[in-house]
Amino acid sequence: MAGKAVISLTTGLEDTEKVTVAFLVAVRRRRIRSAYGEFQAKEAVRLALDGTAAGVAVTAARPCRPARGGTSRRAAATWSARSASNAKQLDRGGLLANAELAGSVQLWEWIGDEGATTFSY
Repeated sequence: MAGKAVISLTTGLEDTEKVTVAFLVAVRRRRIRSAYGEFQAKEAVRLALDGTAAGVAVTAARPCRPARGGTSRRAAATWSARSASNAKQLDRGGLLANAELAGSVQLWEWIGDEGATTFSY
């Protein structure tokens, strides 16, 4: 599968099933060795903090940690909306290794002229 993909997530731990589905889509994308990025806004910005998404969100699902934890993450980048992160006063020092506080400009720069497939949760 060619091309880039963006997984956009606005839901945080208030809807763990939706977050789990987004993470599972990310894991499958990673397994086909295709570039993807994550854009987080609203409550999802908390997921950019190390350790926040560790655990089981849905009884039948495996723990989220392998998809989200530390150095095992393979997303090209995780953009956590700067405005939402600032409004929630998140600790920048606790961000995952490949996460950055950014906005739509950085997202569009990564996508580039070739475009990207998008998944929105």
